[in-house]
Amino acid sequence: MRIFVTGASGFVGSAIVPELLAAGHQVIGLARSDAAASSLAAAGAQVHRGSVEEPETLTSGAVTADAVIHTAFVHDFANFKACCEIDRRAIETLGAALAGSQRPLLVTSGTAVLAPGRTSVEADVHTSGPDAFPRVATEEAAAAVAARGVRIGVVRLPPSVHGTGDHGFVPMLIQIARKTGVSAYIDAGANRWPAVHRLDAGRLYRLAIETEFTPGTKFHAVAEEGVRFREIAEAIARGLGIPAASKPRDEAPRHFEWFAHFAGLDAPAASAHTQQRLGWHPTQPGLIADLDGAGYFAR
Repeated sequence: MRIFVTGASGFVGSAIVPELLAAGHQVIGLARSDAAASSLAAAGAQVHRGSVEEPETLTSGAVTADAVIHTAFVHDFANFKACCEIDRRAIETLGAALAGSQRPLLVTSGTAVLAPGRTSVEADVHTSGPDAFPRVATEEAAAAVAARGVRIGVVRLPPSVHGTGDHGFVPMLIQIARKTGVSAYIDAGANRWPAVHRLDAGRLYRLAIETEFTPGTKFHAVAEEGVRFREIAEAIARGLGIPAASKPRDEAPRHFEWFAHFAGLDAPAASAHTQQRLGWHPTQPGLIADLDGAGYFAR
């Protein structure tokens, strides 16, 4: 297949592209910058210049493809709601370009806040409404596109997608620990984060886009259902050579600042249905093993 990939040079996208190429697919990668274009060309992908904030470039990339994988996202947490609305518009644009065909579209969401306090599964639905977590915009857009008959699927990523080059939540925790001199967890640190290695996630996207699925299908890219946050904090403490310590919940905002909500998140997620459906079985190191050996603490 000829597959258009947004976010192709990003942390997850750069794991998807070689998976697709190795399986014999052609890849058209969306590139916003010269650096992204160079990395995609070096990987063997065709470069398509544009961005998720330029709808015409999404349309022109999608109409020439047999399938689309959308992983691009504007990571500006200071303007998170606005970024989620950009993602909504991007999905609507890609869906419109594929309408009337059976060409598949995979978009990217998350398992966080899907079912807080219990293990979420693929059949769970994000809560909508004015007070909903802003990332729900992605799945609302996917549902609207599916209602128009577009063969759209959603890959939900866990809070930690880890591996060399990680710039997500775990590096943010490392930065906080460096700044404060302590690697903290809240209360007993019993809350759980699901996790997946980026290479396992890349393989899942490839398997999903090669699979026949009905509009609205959800896939969970989850290798570990729930790693205790205290274990994560202790691994960071080992890596930095600083103490790990509990912070009472009422002190968490002072220590973690805006990240306190995520530091206290208890959101285990299962992927049994996805693994059975796709024949996907994670093989890469787990989060704690990765923290102990993937270069997370190199300055």
